[in-house]
Amino acid sequence: MTVHATALVDPSAVIGANVSIGPYSVIGANVSIGDNCKIESHVLIKGDTQIGKNNHFFQFGSIGEDCQDKKYANEPTKLVIGDNNVFREGCTIHRGTVQDQSLTQIGNGNLFMVDVHVAHDCMIGDNNIFANNASLAGHVHVGDWVIIGGMTGVHQFCHIGSHSFCAACSWLVKDIPPFVMAGGSPLAPFGTNSEGLRRRGFSKDSILQIKRAYKVLYRNGNTLEQARDIISSMADETPELGLLVDFLSQPNRGILR
Repeated sequence: MTVHATALVDPSAVIGANVSIGPYSVIGANVSIGDNCKIESHVLIKGDTQIGKNNHFFQFGSIGEDCQDKKYANEPTKLVIGDNNVFREGCTIHRGTVQDQSLTQIGNGNLFMVDVHVAHDCMIGDNNIFANNASLAGHVHVGDWVIIGGMTGVHQFCHIGSHSFCAACSWLVKDIPPFVMAGGSPLAPFGTNSEGLRRRGFSKDSILQIKRAYKVLYRNGNTLEQARDIISSMADETPELGLLVDFLSQPNRGILR
């Protein structure tokens, strides 16, 4: 472990092997940091925050701070971060609230660009990209392999499905299903994330069936229930569509249509 002389590390913090803590950073009580993490200068990590391995925190980040929910009354809540994440300059990640699961959770391999905000009780999966100034309100759920464009705001309780893409300067007030690309003002769906799926190894046939499922959901005049039933039958031969069926079967804020 390498700790700069100006950094402050609480004696109760648990610091793994080969961790680097830069100038003027502050590591508070009840913080656990896994092996091979790098913390640049002027980073604050506090609260009951558990951090996995190989994470990189750039300068001026605020990680594990109390949430901005006015109902919060200093109850003990957590932030859990997985492995191999990058938090660029100025990121703010808040702990959960007792009104949900008392937990904000971030998976593995995510990139949070400059000034990204993740509010209380958000649940974020793996391998997502949040571009500069993207902002998630409380209780937002994000799947895997999602791209959120810069200057995008996400309303509380929204769900964003895996492999979806949201263009820059968007305002999300409804859920985005898996595989869907969305953008514009007002926000609207405009196709499937075919290029992203191709890069992740989806077969040509699977991508074609996902495009057909998109038409069932958005182009053929079906109700949501009708579309879900049709896509469910399509999933018998294209298992990847099960992700979409499950998403459409969950209670939500209403999907983007």
